[in-house]
Amino acid sequence: MKKFKNEKPLGGTTVLVRNGDVNGAMRVLKKRLMRDGFFQELRERTFYESRGTKRRKAKAAATRRYKRNMQKRFEELGY
Repeated sequence: MKKFKNEKPLGGTTVLVRNGDVNGAMRVLKKRLMRDGFFQELRERTFYESRGTKRRKAKAAATRRYKRNMQKRFEELGY
């Protein structure tokens, strides 16, 4: 129960349904969950993944990020 006007409710992500627009609220909820990485985590937890596999995936992702940033830098600055 709220005691103060600005107090946030305890618990998970909440979305307000305005004017009975449930579809709009669902769209906002999906966007928030996507931003939080909820769906990605669900996908990762579907099957067991060993530490070595996690490490290899993380390293590959870091390499992709680095190459993407270097490509962007080259396009913007020319070196």
